[in-house]
Amino acid sequence: MVKRVFNFSPGPAVLPLPALEEAQRDLLALPGEGASVVEISHRSKTFEGIIQAAELNLRKLLAIPEHYHVLFLQGGARLQFAMIPMNLLRGSGKSADYILTGSWGVTAMKEAQTQGPVRAAWDGKTEGYRRIPKAEELKLDQNAAYVHITSNETIEGVQFPAEPNVGEVPLVCDASSDFLSRPVPIEKYGILYACAQKNAGPAGVTIVIIRNDLVEKSPSDLPSMLNFKKFAEAKSLLNTPPCFCVYMVKLVTDWLLRDIGDLEKMHEINRRKAALLYEVVDRSNGYYRGHADPAYRSLMNVTFRLPNETLEKKFLKEAEEHGLVALAGHRSVGGCRASIYNAMPLEGVEALRQFMMDFQSKNPA
Repeated sequence: MVKRVFNFSPGPAVLPLPALEEAQRDLLALPGEGASVVEISHRSKTFEGIIQAAELNLRKLLAIPEHYHVLFLQGGARLQFAMIPMNLLRGSGKSADYILTGSWGVTAMKEAQTQGPVRAAWDGKTEGYRRIPKAEELKLDQNAAYVHITSNETIEGVQFPAEPNVGEVPLVCDASSDFLSRPVPIEKYGILYACAQKNAGPAGVTIVIIRNDLVEKSPSDLPSMLNFKKFAEAKSLLNTPPCFCVYMVKLVTDWLLRDIGDLEKMHEINRRKAALLYEVVDRSNGYYRGHADPAYRSLMNVTFRLPNETLEKKFLKEAEEHGLVALAGHRSVGGCRASIYNAMPLEGVEALRQFMMDFQSKNPA
């Protein structure tokens, strides 16, 4: 059997072993089809069944109401940074509000500026993006086209514990890095979107959950491939979709339903995993310094620094020698980051926890 490392990559990230094994087993030929999923037509009954099953699984896991579309698109979250303002902001005569809690929210707002007026309803930059704003700190426009948040910032390791109250304005959320990690009250959102390569599948497909009335706002002069309404009408088959990626989303969501049970159970597992690492950080007497304020720490991306860069480099090198890989922080901030998405087994987190304690004892500052 091939030896697998514990992969703490922020994305593309670790996938559930049962899903990978099923894909491996059936890669040459799907049962009853005689051909691989990467060879069959996206118009075939077989693929139609796959994409419908993937959508049904998502609707079950997230309790998605009937008045929301589930779209399987391409281009990652970055395309949504532009596509959402193209569909909701351009020509509306309104501006859009962005709540900036980290690097990806900032990037989303910069892209939106190419399509219309935007404003920061709150920006945590001066504090180094360590927390989520309090309700009284938000300066929201009650006539905004939408309010955008990033539910979990992978670089800074900051996560919204709950949705902000934005009144009647549609709440739009980039949930790329905590999608399917916990229950979400979908009806609080106008749009919730996520690139798949953190918790839902491989890179290449982006899932967009969008309320029906917002679909109808898509301008008719948009190119079809940038138009939510066109994709909704075509049931995500406007063009050839990333068929293998959609198939993997089905397998991953099958795993969640079959082996985990529901997102409440997944959330409890994720809380346990994160607590193991944050406990080491908190008990290290400052040897490991967490970035995010404790009340807003991410359950998906545990970010921390060591006493100096020399020790950080040694930590990363020795961790890799122990089969604990991809622990370097984002190139823009440095440090260390353990991405512990749904598919990271408890054993991997326990191995990292023990390594962190051992490393501190052997390498005093």
